[in-house]
Amino acid sequence: MELQQNMQEAEVVQDQETSVPPLGFEVIRREFMRDKLAIFALVLLISIILISVLSPYFIDVSAGMKVSIFDRFLKPGVDGHILGTDEGGRDVFTMLIAGTQNTLFIGWSVTVITAVVGIALGVISGYYGGVVDDVMMRIVDFIMVLPTFMFTIVMITIVEGFSMWKLILIISVFGWPGTTRLFRTATLSEAAKDYISASKTMGTRDWKIILFELLPNLSSMMITNLTLSFAGNIGIETGLSYLGFGLPVGTPSIGTLIGYANNPDVIENKTWVWLPAVILVLILMLCVNYIGQTLQRAADARQRRG
Repeated sequence: MELQQNMQEAEVVQDQETSVPPLGFEVIRREFMRDKLAIFALVLLISIILISVLSPYFIDVSAGMKVSIFDRFLKPGVDGHILGTDEGGRDVFTMLIAGTQNTLFIGWSVTVITAVVGIALGVISGYYGGVVDDVMMRIVDFIMVLPTFMFTIVMITIVEGFSMWKLILIISVFGWPGTTRLFRTATLSEAAKDYISASKTMGTRDWKIILFELLPNLSSMMITNLTLSFAGNIGIETGLSYLGFGLPVGTPSIGTLIGYANNPDVIENKTWVWLPAVILVLILMLCVNYIGQTLQRAADARQRRG
């Protein structure tokens, strides 16, 4: 009789454990394990990042970027140039590595800055509401209706002593309103729940409620937003550099390499100059977006696989 009772208690405990839904990173891990393509995209993206970061320790980047008129437009494989050379005789492979590193750094820096500003303002706006919410949302509405891409180009043009960090700051100035509106909406929903009301009733300070109770419940959305914004910011930098308004002259990026496709002869007969950069940016975009979709499914229980 006692043995049977112990077995029943064990079954009840097991049922309770299996009925508890997974939380946080466990949900993300399970979602990735159910999607082999997402794992492949994650591994490929990490590999590209590691190669771009670690390669300068094994390759002389400065030597590969020196101008050599006698080596202009060498085909891939000639004189040890894996991907050939450009019109200045610079090694395309070396420039692709340096350009990928610069593009990823700019994209991630802009993503972090806009996320910190956007999430902070969005959470404050949604949590306090009232006048604070009205003022912030009017500012957000004003910035969102501006032709931000044109304003970015104008600011890049008129800024003196242009550098990579100034490009990051200029892009970030117009990049946070969308994140602010997204997290303001999510915070309005969370702030109306019982656990927030209970904390307020117990006299917990607002900053503690926001940091230790509200933000942890928005962590899945933060990860998803960071990932998808990262892809978008890579696209912005690539587009600006392609148009000639990106990094300073002599500083490579994926966009500047794609920008070599500016005349029919290069496009048709010298594809090795620009095609590797095009393929790389497509791979980056697909990987980041596919990872972002997987994270989005993990954040929304209705979209999860299995």
